[in-house]
Amino acid sequence: MAFSLFSRKKSPEPSAANQPNQTSLGLAELIAPPAIKLSVNHLEIGNKFCRVLFVFTYPRHLLTNWLSPILSLDKEKNITMFIHPADTGLILKQLRKRVGHVQSQISIEQEKGKARDPILETSLQDMEGLRDVLQQGTERFFRFGLYLAIFGDSAKELDETENEIRGLLEAKLVYAKPASFQQEAGFNAILPLAKDELFINVPMNTSPISSTFPFVSSDLSDNKGILYGINRHNNSLVLFDRFSMENYNSVIFAKSGAGKSYAVKLEILRSLMLGTDVIVIDPENEYQYLTETVGGSYIKISLNSANNINPFDLPVLQKDDQPADILRSNIIHLVGLLRIMLGGLTPQEDAILDKALNETYASRDITPNVDFSKMTPPLLGDLKTVLENMEGGKPIALRLEKYVTGSYTGFFNQPTNITAKNKLVTFSIRDMEEELRPMAMYIVLHYIWNLMRTERLKKRLLVVDEAWVMMKYVDAASFMTHIAKRCRKYFTALTTITQDIADFMSSEYGKPIVSNSSIQLLMKQSPTTIDIIKQTFSLTEQEKYLLLECNVGEGIFFAGLKHVAIKVVASYTEDQIITSDPSQLLEIEKAKQEFAEQETIQQKNPLM
Repeated sequence: MAFSLFSRKKSPEPSAANQPNQTSLGLAELIAPPAIKLSVNHLEIGNKFCRVLFVFTYPRHLLTNWLSPILSLDKEKNITMFIHPADTGLILKQLRKRVGHVQSQISIEQEKGKARDPILETSLQDMEGLRDVLQQGTERFFRFGLYLAIFGDSAKELDETENEIRGLLEAKLVYAKPASFQQEAGFNAILPLAKDELFINVPMNTSPISSTFPFVSSDLSDNKGILYGINRHNNSLVLFDRFSMENYNSVIFAKSGAGKSYAVKLEILRSLMLGTDVIVIDPENEYQYLTETVGGSYIKISLNSANNINPFDLPVLQKDDQPADILRSNIIHLVGLLRIMLGGLTPQEDAILDKALNETYASRDITPNVDFSKMTPPLLGDLKTVLENMEGGKPIALRLEKYVTGSYTGFFNQPTNITAKNKLVTFSIRDMEEELRPMAMYIVLHYIWNLMRTERLKKRLLVVDEAWVMMKYVDAASFMTHIAKRCRKYFTALTTITQDIADFMSSEYGKPIVSNSSIQLLMKQSPTTIDIIKQTFSLTEQEKYLLLECNVGEGIFFAGLKHVAIKVVASYTEDQIITSDPSQLLEIEKAKQEFAEQETIQQKNPLM
């Protein structure tokens, strides 16, 4: 696709002294086609057909990048723009006469008692506005010509391409038609010779002409990283390395069914190919098939599960760690967890719990002055015992009863018996009771945080799906923000996914998580939340409507100061691994059963 942009006055006819010599004629004969056949509305250049179109009508307002659908159209074409400067003084005189004429028309109609004419009033406003900007020198006036040459292997193909282009233009109230009986002049105009032989121009000032500038679409193509999708502006690849940003975090906002989990699973799969470790908190078993397919560890967390995590676990001390700081930090996190478990604490209860937690650790010889790396941490039951023997602690111990010996005892009062040494580790909390999910997510996140601190430094991706569950609780939200701010030090990228944008952004910790995320992916939004999204991300009206009307898997991808409209795409094999579509999952399951039945038949009858 070629572009020719010229800003020039109409050139005078060449004199005899400027006629080309024999050498230049020889060069022209060398590069010229063997023959050109002219028709009413097309040319035949060798085996190729060509048709030149010109734009003759524009709407009152032109949006920036309105020409983008034509530029990105996958057709062979040349586009040429001619910008001829006009004499501003002459234009102002003509506008003054025209304004006087319109004002007199309006006055005459008013004297006759006729109803106001909106067309005349709008025309008067436009001309007065144009006079102002021209007089102030903030804009200039031009005559603008836009020509499109389309190519094909047949006249029928030209017709099809012309209909497609005219349809795209007319959707924006821009009208074009073929240069009938002037195809040769049009063909010369689209060549890079700066010769506007058609001279079919429309008067325009600076602002609307600037909206036709063709090189306005952003691109996010890097030399390294993973493929996130296709740039809908220009069909380029959104190829990006999140670990090249100042921080590696990302947030994904979308309504249910918009394709947010699909996009994240695709990123996980492609990140694994590049050697990145991945940890996922999965609230709906959406990542199970992906985890099992790539040979990862899928850990189910529930009251009846055999997998347990002790919230009192302490990280292995590193070289520069101070035992007192690590113990104090862990106790603060435990107070936050207990505040969620007990439905809130009074200041007095907070102080009692702080003292009880210190004594509970001390009962296992874990104090701020010793290396506790190889010591066995206490359990929630030990804390309950300490509280029962403390002044003012019995009411708190009674409220903890259901987590220690009551109906919720399965997960919260057991020593840790899991390991997370695989390249992909997924924690499933789907089978955890609804009211216990925030606590489970908190405990799992704390376990992962300790893991990040103690393991050797390596590239890691942490995915928290349905993060709004935690954002409803101040302590859980505070812990999420703490991880978002500090995980960069451990070469970890946090991906936060949510569909409940209102709850997420209403939390005082929601905005810090967004501001500490260099990457944001916004997908299809609900009309009830679009205003929050628009305000948070400073979207234009066009971007707002794009998020309301886009299809599944489409949205806006922000990376630092750049953002592009994106379409998430996967290969057939990737799609089979990551799909969440129930109909596709049923087909995959059916295919598995049929394959298993065929294998069984084959084993019973080896000769078949």
